[in-house]
Amino acid sequence: MKRLLSGLAAIAFALAAPLPAHADRTPDDLRELSRTLRVHIGSAVDATALAGEADYRRVLNQEFNHVTAENAMKWETVEPQRGAYDWEAADAVVENARRNRQQVRGHTLVWHNQLPAWLIEGVDSGAIDAKELRKILRSHIMTEVGRYRGKIRAWDVVNEVVDDTGKLRDSIWLKHLGPGYIADAFRWAHQADPRARLYINDYNLEWDAKKIETTLGIVKDLKAKRVPIHGIGFQGHLGIQYDYPGDFAGVMRRFTDLGLEAAITEADVRMVMPATAEKLATQADYYQRMLSTCVANKRCVEFTVWGFTDRHSWVPDWFEGEGAANIMDENLAHKPAYDALLAVRRK
Repeated sequence: MKRLLSGLAAIAFALAAPLPAHADRTPDDLRELSRTLRVHIGSAVDATALAGEADYRRVLNQEFNHVTAENAMKWETVEPQRGAYDWEAADAVVENARRNRQQVRGHTLVWHNQLPAWLIEGVDSGAIDAKELRKILRSHIMTEVGRYRGKIRAWDVVNEVVDDTGKLRDSIWLKHLGPGYIADAFRWAHQADPRARLYINDYNLEWDAKKIETTLGIVKDLKAKRVPIHGIGFQGHLGIQYDYPGDFAGVMRRFTDLGLEAAITEADVRMVMPATAEKLATQADYYQRMLSTCVANKRCVEFTVWGFTDRHSWVPDWFEGEGAANIMDENLAHKPAYDALLAVRRK
Protein backbone atom coordinates (compact mmCIF):
# COMPACT_ATOMS: atom_id res chain seq x y z
CA MET A 1 0.00 0.00 0.00
CA LYS A 2 2.83 2.39 0.86
CA ARG A 3 4.41 1.72 -2.54
CA LEU A 4 1.07 2.37 -4.27
CA LEU A 5 0.58 5.65 -2.44
CA SER A 6 4.15 6.64 -3.24
CA GLY A 7 3.56 5.90 -6.90
CA LEU A 8 0.35 7.90 -6.98
CA ALA A 9 2.10 10.82 -5.29
CA ALA A 10 4.84 10.72 -7.90
CA ILE A 11 2.28 10.78 -10.70
CA ALA A 12 0.44 13.69 -9.09
CA PHE A 13 3.70 15.59 -8.73
CA ALA A 14 4.61 14.96 -12.36
CA LEU A 15 1.22 16.19 -13.55
CA ALA A 16 1.49 19.35 -11.44
CA ALA A 17 5.06 20.11 -12.44
CA PRO A 18 5.89 22.81 -15.01
CA LEU A 19 6.02 21.71 -18.60
CA PRO A 20 9.57 21.02 -19.78
CA ALA A 21 11.35 24.06 -21.16
CA HIS A 22 11.91 22.31 -24.51
CA ALA A 23 8.24 21.37 -25.01
CA ASP A 24 7.28 21.98 -28.63
CA ARG A 25 3.54 22.18 -28.13
CA THR A 26 2.12 25.70 -28.03
CA PRO A 27 0.56 26.39 -24.63
CA ASP A 28 -3.21 26.71 -24.56
CA ASP A 29 -3.22 29.96 -22.60
CA LEU A 30 -1.00 32.37 -20.69
CA ARG A 31 -1.24 30.45 -17.42
CA GLU A 32 0.19 27.40 -19.12
CA LEU A 33 2.84 29.57 -20.75
CA SER A 34 3.77 30.89 -17.32
CA ARG A 35 4.35 27.35 -16.06
CA THR A 36 6.40 26.53 -19.14
CA LEU A 37 8.59 29.61 -18.87
CA ARG A 38 8.71 29.69 -15.06
CA VAL A 39 7.87 33.40 -15.12
CA HIS A 40 4.80 34.96 -13.52
CA ILE A 41 2.50 36.34 -16.23
CA GLY A 42 0.15 39.01 -15.00
CA SER A 43 -2.21 41.82 -15.84
CA ALA A 44 -3.22 45.11 -14.32
CA VAL A 45 -6.78 44.89 -13.00
CA ASP A 46 -9.51 47.47 -13.53
CA ALA A 47 -11.42 47.08 -10.26
CA THR A 48 -14.68 48.43 -11.72
CA ALA A 49 -14.53 45.95 -14.61
CA LEU A 50 -13.64 43.16 -12.19
CA ALA A 51 -16.80 43.86 -10.23
CA GLY A 52 -19.15 44.52 -13.13
CA GLU A 53 -18.07 42.58 -16.23
CA ALA A 54 -18.37 38.81 -16.09
CA ASP A 55 -16.48 38.23 -19.35
CA TYR A 56 -13.60 40.45 -18.21
CA ARG A 57 -13.43 38.60 -14.89
CA ARG A 58 -13.54 35.20 -16.58
CA VAL A 59 -10.66 35.96 -18.95
CA LEU A 60 -8.55 37.63 -16.23
CA ASN A 61 -8.85 34.61 -13.98
CA GLN A 62 -8.35 32.07 -16.73
CA GLU A 63 -5.28 33.64 -18.32
CA PHE A 64 -3.20 35.19 -15.54
CA ASN A 65 -1.50 33.90 -12.39
CA HIS A 66 -0.34 37.35 -11.25
CA VAL A 67 -2.24 40.64 -10.95
CA THR A 68 -1.62 44.30 -10.20
CA ALA A 69 -4.28 46.71 -8.97
CA GLU A 70 -4.23 49.36 -11.70
CA ASN A 71 -5.54 52.19 -9.52
CA ALA A 72 -7.20 50.60 -6.50
CA MET A 73 -4.12 50.77 -4.24
CA LYS A 74 -3.02 54.30 -5.11
CA TRP A 75 -3.08 56.87 -2.35
CA GLU A 76 -5.97 59.03 -3.62
CA THR A 77 -8.13 55.89 -3.79
CA VAL A 78 -7.34 54.32 -0.43
CA GLU A 79 -7.27 57.53 1.65
CA PRO A 80 -9.35 60.20 -0.13
CA GLN A 81 -9.86 62.04 3.18
CA ARG A 82 -7.16 62.14 5.81
CA GLY A 83 -7.63 59.21 8.16
CA ALA A 84 -10.68 57.94 6.25
CA TYR A 85 -9.72 54.81 4.35
CA ASP A 86 -11.55 53.10 1.50
CA TRP A 87 -10.19 49.59 0.94
CA GLU A 88 -13.17 48.19 -0.96
CA ALA A 89 -11.63 48.09 -4.44
CA ALA A 90 -8.17 47.00 -3.27
CA ASP A 91 -9.63 44.29 -1.06
CA ALA A 92 -11.70 43.03 -4.00
CA VAL A 93 -8.60 42.65 -6.18
CA VAL A 94 -6.70 40.81 -3.43
CA GLU A 95 -9.62 38.53 -2.58
CA ASN A 96 -10.27 37.68 -6.24
CA ALA A 97 -6.57 36.82 -6.56
CA ARG A 98 -6.74 34.54 -3.54
CA ARG A 99 -9.73 32.66 -4.94
CA ASN A 100 -8.07 32.22 -8.32
CA ARG A 101 -4.53 31.27 -7.25
CA GLN A 102 -3.02 34.54 -8.41
CA GLN A 103 -0.16 36.38 -6.77
CA VAL A 104 -0.36 40.15 -6.36
CA ARG A 105 1.89 43.13 -7.09
CA GLY A 106 1.10 46.14 -4.90
CA HIS A 107 1.11 49.40 -6.86
CA THR A 108 2.22 51.91 -5.69
CA LEU A 109 3.30 53.29 -2.30
CA VAL A 110 5.19 56.49 -3.19
CA TRP A 111 4.45 58.42 -6.39
CA HIS A 112 4.18 62.04 -7.43
CA ASN A 113 0.79 61.48 -9.11
CA GLN A 114 -2.66 60.47 -7.89
CA LEU A 115 -2.11 61.89 -4.43
CA PRO A 116 -5.18 62.90 -2.39
CA ALA A 117 -6.19 66.56 -2.54
CA TRP A 118 -5.92 66.95 1.23
CA LEU A 119 -2.24 66.05 1.10
CA ILE A 120 -1.33 68.32 -1.82
CA GLU A 121 -3.32 71.27 -0.46
CA GLY A 122 -1.90 70.81 3.02
CA VAL A 123 1.69 70.84 1.77
CA ASP A 124 1.09 73.77 -0.59
CA SER A 125 -0.51 75.88 2.14
CA GLY A 126 2.14 75.06 4.72
CA ALA A 127 -0.37 73.38 7.02
CA ILE A 128 1.67 70.19 6.61
CA ASP A 129 5.34 70.88 7.28
CA ALA A 130 8.27 68.58 6.50
CA LYS A 131 8.18 66.83 9.89
CA GLU A 132 4.46 66.14 9.58
CA LEU A 133 4.82 65.06 5.95
CA ARG A 134 7.38 62.43 6.92
CA LYS A 135 5.03 61.08 9.58
CA ILE A 136 2.19 60.97 7.07
CA LEU A 137 4.28 59.09 4.52
CA ARG A 138 5.42 56.55 7.12
CA SER A 139 1.86 56.05 8.32
CA HIS A 140 0.61 55.55 4.76
CA ILE A 141 3.22 52.91 3.96
CA MET A 142 2.89 51.09 7.27
CA THR A 143 -0.91 51.10 7.07
CA GLU A 144 -1.24 49.89 3.48
CA VAL A 145 1.57 47.33 3.48
CA GLY A 146 0.51 46.16 6.92
CA ARG A 147 -3.08 45.62 5.79
CA TYR A 148 -1.95 43.22 3.08
CA ARG A 149 0.96 41.66 4.95
CA GLY A 150 1.52 38.15 3.61
CA LYS A 151 -0.87 38.71 0.69
CA ILE A 152 1.35 40.73 -1.67
CA ARG A 153 4.29 39.12 -3.49
CA ALA A 154 5.94 42.41 -4.44
CA TRP A 155 5.42 46.15 -3.94
CA ASP A 156 6.33 49.03 -6.21
CA VAL A 157 7.67 51.01 -3.27
CA VAL A 158 8.79 54.08 -5.21
CA ASN A 159 7.49 54.83 -8.67
CA GLU A 160 8.97 57.17 -11.30
CA VAL A 161 11.39 58.95 -8.97
CA VAL A 162 13.69 59.93 -11.87
CA ASP A 163 12.51 62.53 -14.38
CA ASP A 164 13.10 62.69 -18.13
CA THR A 165 16.35 64.64 -17.72
CA GLY A 166 17.86 61.95 -15.52
CA LYS A 167 17.52 63.93 -12.28
CA LEU A 168 15.60 62.98 -9.16
CA ARG A 169 12.02 64.07 -9.79
CA ASP A 170 11.12 67.43 -8.23
CA SER A 171 8.17 65.97 -6.31
CA ILE A 172 6.73 67.06 -2.98
CA TRP A 173 8.74 64.22 -1.48
CA LEU A 174 12.09 65.44 -2.77
CA LYS A 175 11.30 69.12 -2.09
CA HIS A 176 10.28 68.65 1.50
CA LEU A 177 12.01 65.45 2.65
CA GLY A 178 15.16 65.34 0.54
CA PRO A 179 16.44 62.25 -1.31
CA GLY A 180 16.47 60.21 1.89
CA TYR A 181 12.72 59.61 1.52
CA ILE A 182 13.52 56.80 -0.94
CA ALA A 183 15.50 54.77 1.60
CA ASP A 184 12.95 55.53 4.29
CA ALA A 185 10.12 54.20 2.11
CA PHE A 186 11.92 50.89 1.54
CA ARG A 187 12.77 50.50 5.23
CA TRP A 188 9.18 51.18 6.31
CA ALA A 189 7.74 48.81 3.70
CA HIS A 190 10.12 46.07 4.82
CA GLN A 191 9.20 46.67 8.45
CA ALA A 192 5.50 46.34 7.60
CA ASP A 193 5.97 43.11 5.60
CA PRO A 194 9.43 41.54 5.80
CA ARG A 195 8.56 38.84 3.23
CA ALA A 196 7.37 41.12 0.40
CA ARG A 197 9.73 41.82 -2.50
CA LEU A 198 10.39 45.56 -2.75
CA TYR A 199 10.88 47.31 -6.11
CA ILE A 200 11.84 50.60 -7.67
CA ASN A 201 9.71 51.03 -10.80
CA ASP A 202 9.97 53.42 -13.77
CA TYR A 203 9.06 54.08 -17.39
CA ASN A 204 11.54 54.41 -20.31
CA LEU A 205 14.06 52.55 -18.19
CA GLU A 206 14.44 50.10 -21.07
CA TRP A 207 16.38 52.65 -23.17
CA ASP A 208 16.77 56.14 -21.60
CA ALA A 209 20.50 56.35 -20.81
CA LYS A 210 20.23 59.21 -18.30
CA LYS A 211 17.40 57.56 -16.42
CA ILE A 212 19.24 54.23 -16.44
CA GLU A 213 22.42 55.68 -14.96
CA THR A 214 20.60 57.65 -12.26
CA THR A 215 18.49 54.65 -11.28
CA LEU A 216 21.57 52.43 -11.14
CA GLY A 217 23.13 55.01 -8.83
CA ILE A 218 20.07 54.98 -6.56
CA VAL A 219 20.15 51.19 -6.35
CA LYS A 220 23.87 51.07 -5.60
CA ASP A 221 23.48 53.69 -2.89
CA LEU A 222 20.57 51.84 -1.28
CA LYS A 223 22.44 48.55 -1.31
CA ALA A 224 25.57 50.18 0.11
CA LYS A 225 23.42 51.42 2.99
CA ARG A 226 21.89 47.95 3.42
CA VAL A 227 18.44 49.25 2.55
CA PRO A 228 16.11 46.35 1.69
CA ILE A 229 15.57 46.65 -2.07
CA HIS A 230 14.94 43.45 -4.03
CA GLY A 231 13.80 44.32 -7.52
CA ILE A 232 13.81 46.60 -10.54
CA GLY A 233 10.59 47.22 -12.45
CA PHE A 234 10.69 48.10 -16.14
CA GLN A 235 7.25 49.46 -17.03
CA GLY A 236 7.52 48.55 -20.72
CA HIS A 237 5.19 51.18 -22.22
CA LEU A 238 6.28 51.05 -25.87
CA GLY A 239 4.98 52.44 -29.16
CA ILE A 240 5.51 50.94 -32.60
CA GLN A 241 6.24 54.38 -34.08
CA TYR A 242 9.52 54.20 -32.15
CA ASP A 243 12.31 51.69 -32.54
CA TYR A 244 12.26 48.73 -30.18
CA PRO A 245 14.81 49.33 -27.35
CA GLY A 246 17.48 47.10 -28.79
CA ASP A 247 19.74 46.91 -25.73
CA PHE A 248 16.96 46.16 -23.27
CA ALA A 249 18.54 42.81 -22.42
CA GLY A 250 21.84 44.51 -21.60
CA VAL A 251 20.14 47.16 -19.49
CA MET A 252 18.22 44.55 -17.52
CA ARG A 253 21.43 42.62 -16.97
CA ARG A 254 23.14 45.70 -15.47
CA PHE A 255 20.49 45.77 -12.76
CA THR A 256 20.28 42.04 -12.14
CA ASP A 257 24.08 41.91 -11.90
CA LEU A 258 23.63 44.05 -8.79
CA GLY A 259 21.68 41.20 -7.24
CA LEU A 260 18.18 42.47 -8.00
CA GLU A 261 15.36 40.45 -9.45
CA ALA A 262 13.64 42.05 -12.43
CA ALA A 263 10.10 42.40 -13.68
CA ILE A 264 8.41 43.95 -16.69
CA THR A 265 5.56 45.52 -14.79
CA GLU A 266 3.29 47.49 -17.13
CA ALA A 267 3.79 46.23 -20.67
CA ASP A 268 1.71 47.62 -23.52
CA VAL A 269 2.51 48.57 -27.11
CA ARG A 270 0.49 51.44 -28.54
CA MET A 271 0.11 52.56 -32.16
CA VAL A 272 -1.20 55.52 -34.12
CA MET A 273 -4.75 54.66 -35.05
CA PRO A 274 -6.29 53.11 -37.03
CA ALA A 275 -4.85 49.66 -36.44
CA THR A 276 -3.78 47.69 -39.50
CA ALA A 277 -2.56 44.17 -40.02
CA GLU A 278 0.96 45.50 -40.49
CA LYS A 279 0.84 47.54 -37.28
CA LEU A 280 -0.55 44.62 -35.32
CA ALA A 281 2.27 42.42 -36.60
CA THR A 282 4.85 44.95 -35.41
CA GLN A 283 3.07 45.18 -32.07
CA ALA A 284 3.20 41.40 -31.75
CA ASP A 285 6.94 41.44 -32.42
CA TYR A 286 7.51 44.05 -29.67
CA TYR A 287 5.51 42.08 -27.13
CA GLN A 288 7.34 38.88 -28.00
CA ARG A 289 10.73 40.54 -27.71
CA MET A 290 9.89 41.99 -24.29
CA LEU A 291 8.84 38.63 -22.90
CA SER A 292 11.84 36.94 -24.53
CA THR A 293 14.14 39.46 -22.86
CA CYS A 294 12.64 38.59 -19.50
CA VAL A 295 12.84 34.85 -20.10
CA ALA A 296 16.49 35.06 -21.17
CA ASN A 297 17.45 36.61 -17.82
CA LYS A 298 17.35 34.07 -15.00
CA ARG A 299 16.57 36.82 -12.49
CA CYS A 300 13.53 38.15 -14.38
CA VAL A 301 10.54 36.72 -12.54
CA GLU A 302 7.47 38.53 -13.87
CA PHE A 303 5.92 39.82 -17.08
CA THR A 304 2.77 41.89 -16.51
CA VAL A 305 0.67 43.61 -19.17
CA TRP A 306 -0.95 46.91 -18.28
CA GLY A 307 -4.44 45.61 -18.90
CA PHE A 308 -5.16 42.79 -21.30
CA THR A 309 -8.01 44.27 -23.34
CA ASP A 310 -8.38 47.44 -25.41
CA ARG A 311 -11.79 47.82 -23.76
CA HIS A 312 -9.98 49.21 -20.72
CA SER A 313 -6.76 51.01 -21.64
CA TRP A 314 -5.19 54.20 -20.37
CA VAL A 315 -3.53 54.90 -23.73
CA PRO A 316 -6.28 56.77 -25.67
CA ASP A 317 -6.76 59.17 -22.75
CA TRP A 318 -3.06 60.02 -22.55
CA PHE A 319 -1.85 59.78 -26.16
CA GLU A 320 -4.13 61.56 -28.59
CA GLY A 321 -4.83 59.50 -31.70
CA GLU A 322 -3.16 56.37 -30.31
CA GLY A 323 -4.55 53.12 -28.96
CA ALA A 324 -5.02 49.38 -29.59
CA ALA A 325 -2.17 48.81 -27.11
CA ASN A 326 -3.21 45.52 -25.53
CA ILE A 327 -3.04 41.83 -26.42
CA MET A 328 -6.83 41.46 -26.82
CA ASP A 329 -9.33 43.73 -28.53
CA GLU A 330 -12.45 45.34 -27.04
CA ASN A 331 -14.36 42.09 -27.46
CA LEU A 332 -11.62 40.06 -25.75
CA ALA A 333 -10.59 38.43 -29.03
CA HIS A 334 -6.93 37.46 -29.22
CA LYS A 335 -4.73 39.76 -31.28
CA PRO A 336 -1.49 38.64 -32.97
CA ALA A 337 0.37 39.84 -29.88
CA TYR A 338 -1.34 37.21 -27.74
CA ASP A 339 -0.25 34.42 -30.07
CA ALA A 340 3.24 35.89 -30.23
CA LEU A 341 3.54 35.59 -26.45
CA LEU A 342 2.43 31.95 -26.55
CA ALA A 343 5.24 31.26 -29.04
CA VAL A 344 8.01 32.36 -26.63
CA ARG A 345 10.27 29.55 -25.42
CA ARG A 346 13.01 29.30 -22.82
CA LYS A 347 16.28 28.53 -24.58
